[in-house]
Amino acid sequence: RHAFYSQTRLGRGTCGMNESEKDKMLDAAYASFEIEAESLRATRETLDRTEFEKAVEVLASAGRIAASGCGHSGIACRHFAHLCCCIERPARFLSPSEAVHGGLGYICPGDVMMLASRGGETDELVPIAKICRAKGASVILVTEKPDSTLGRLSDIILRIAVTRECDRDNCQGTTSFAVTSAVFDALSAALIERLDYSSREFAVIHPNGAVGKRLNSK
Repeated sequence: RHAFYSQTRLGRGTCGMNESEKDKMLDAAYASFEIEAESLRATRETLDRTEFEKAVEVLASAGRIAASGCGHSGIACRHFAHLCCCIERPARFLSPSEAVHGGLGYICPGDVMMLASRGGETDELVPIAKICRAKGASVILVTEKPDSTLGRLSDIILRIAVTRECDRDNCQGTTSFAVTSAVFDALSAALIERLDYSSREFAVIHPNGAVGKRLNSK
């Protein structure tokens, strides 16, 4: 059975597809751009300006920042933690499993925990939110469901809007990942303005790669 699965799922290249099947495949691929763009536009309209401003202020004044999520949301949180480090806001990603096995010792009063959960009911994140609140840290949640369990445990909610995921069965965390990452990108852009963080400062901690070479050649 396993051999049959591998053969049917992995062994069929595009050369084994007829023109109609190829067209369907490419239509699905190109449609993903519009699907994600639609949700990005919807999120831009849904995102509450007051909540967003509060999030920027809390992140700007935080001692340290942590981010946690599962699956694609967790990958987006890793991206956010790195964005923060790039502008010298001390941050790290905490895996949900490690967080509740001692990892939350990283969090102190005045710190920030950023959580990402489209539905707001991710079981692994609930104890993290509770512990962070008990320790005097702020909890920011990126979600589509403000009235969810995690929404009720959060201090600040950044609401996203996801029309649908890109795949035909609406299962893969594609659009939701893109939208969550875009919110994190927006926070980073706002923090650069809020902190007046300069390219000269960025160049010091980013000496390598094309960006570092460009900045350090000035």
